[in-house]
Amino acid sequence: MTLSRRGLIGAALGVTVAATAARANSSGTRNNISGFTMQDWRDHFDNLGKATIIADTTSRALHFWSADGSIYRIFPTSVPLTDDLTKRGFTEIVRKKEGPSWTPTASQMERYPDWKPIPPGPSNPLGTHAMYLSWPAYIIHGTHDTRKIGRRSSDGCIGLYNENIAELFELCPIGTQVRVI
Repeated sequence: MTLSRRGLIGAALGVTVAATAARANSSGTRNNISGFTMQDWRDHFDNLGKATIIADTTSRALHFWSADGSIYRIFPTSVPLTDDLTKRGFTEIVRKKEGPSWTPTASQMERYPDWKPIPPGPSNPLGTHAMYLSWPAYIIHGTHDTRKIGRRSSDGCIGLYNENIAELFELCPIGTQVRVI
């Protein structure tokens, strides 16, 4: 059997990926999840509506489909710290804001009374864009702290890299249906 140069490179890449995965699994604890579980919108919705998002908190990925199904995107996310902070179910995007400001929720103020609102900018935990859900205080937003992506790190929101939320922001109309699983 002869292998082409492309075949040799592909085989070498496969071995490298397998070795990296084995090394990650042998450490015992994984803080970042690098493998996404594929989702099919048909398992969650009857139709694509204006657009569709499935936020998978287990594989820490957000899946997006356009209204006609011609655009599909998958983005790595941060997810809530605990199951108690995770709201699951059906909702929709009701408002969008570029350059959002951040205000602590009532429960955050109980835990951290010294927290103050933060205007748009590099210290804002909502990053560059925010899409507000019909559930009060739940947002799909960006983050300036890229270490959070792929981790349990929020008080309930779904976070994306700023460049990913900017892309998603442009794709999602108000009324985009969302399911958090």
